Amino acid sequence: MSGKLFLCATPIGNLEDITFRVLRTLKEVDLIAAEDTRNSIKLLNHFDIKTPMTSYHEFNKIEKAYVLIDKMREGLNIALITDAGTPGISDPGEDLVRLCYEASIEVTSLPGPAACITALTRSCLSTRRFAFEAFLPMDKKERKQILDELVNETRTIILYEAPHRLVRTLEELREALGNRRMTLCRELTKRHETAFQTTIDDLLHYYETEKPLGECVLVVEGRSHEELKAEEQASWESISIEEHMAIYEGKGMSNKDAMKQVAKDRGVTKRDIYQYLLEQKEK
Repeated sequence: MSGKLFLCATPIGNLEDITFRVLRTLKEVDLIAAEDTRNSIKLLNHFDIKTPMTSYHEFNKIEKAYVLIDKMREGLNIALITDAGTPGISDPGEDLVRLCYEASIEVTSLPGPAACITALTRSCLSTRRFAFEAFLPMDKKERKQILDELVNETRTIILYEAPHRLVRTLEELREALGNRRMTLCRELTKRHETAFQTTIDDLLHYYETEKPLGECVLVVEGRSHEELKAEEQASWESISIEEHMAIYEGKGMSNKDAMKQVAKDRGVTKRDIYQYLLEQKEK
């Protein structure tokens, strides 16, 4: 029988956050695939885990995945761990999972720490719906495309950022999104953990004199539906009702359906639109 892949969440800072199930699994599997073996050996030594390790990272993720899959086909059970947090979240683990499914290798995920969820739950912003973007792309064009997509995002936005790029990212967020409420979380679960409930403008002002330190999670407020609706309505009101009608009729709508949609867009009744058009016709 084939072996299994275990996605094992590891602490993002405080080692006490590891689960009993992850500890047992790391001791019982035949091999641990780690993003950085030099980093992970500290975790294994702390918990006296002697299981052999192999590297699995961004630069060998496809080639090494097939090596690991061959081992699981031979019956070995393998645990995948990242430097911190849950494998597959903003790391190459997602590629290994996909290839395992394609190879009919069973995959199971052992829940545990994730920086994005930890930051969200203590952000003082809406937790019901959120958009996780991880690190913004380094490519300029791709980065701008993502920022443009976030402009009208109504869900709470979560981003990761390194300290040396933090100010640049905040400046780009300010330019794209305007000044928003946000929470900046630093060094989550570690001794110097901090969370600033602030705004983008205030944070930029803060970093004019302070040096950014620690790995950061940015939790940014989404736009309100009311604000978007008001903007949309204002854009419709910038054109005439006749032009508005022509847009929908040009898409194949009947006159009746077009009136109904125009009324909805403008926040008035269908009768109002009908009456206006009738009066214009009689002039």
